Amino acid sequence: QVQLVESGGGLVQPGGSLTLSCVASGIRFSIYAMGWYRQAPGKQREVVADITTIGTNNVADSVKGRFTISRDNAKNTVYLQMNNLKPEDTAVYYCKAYSALYAYWGQGTQVTVSS
Repeated sequence: QVQLVESGGGLVQPGGSLTLSCVASGIRFSIYAMGWYRQAPGKQREVVADITTIGTNNVADSVKGRFTISRDNAKNTVYLQMNNLKPEDTAVYYCKAYSALYAYWGQGTQVTVSS
């Protein structure tokens, strides 16, 4: 059974930082690209950052310079380091594992940026 479990969300003040983690099980983690997505109330889910099997990564323009994605294949984990958080970063954050044939989603973790 495939499971992706996100953690690390919470309430943070503007300008603060959080690190999200996503631990995968039931898949051969190293052969899957990984992505972080977010969905704010009333908005469509959007990609935040993604990282390939060899570590090449991209981040959305809206978070460039503030968010960093990384992965640790030994721990079956992908991370999203979020710095200088803004109220507009408030959303449920999801991780995704995907290959040419399959895609799996986690259940999401809430990030709220508010003073």
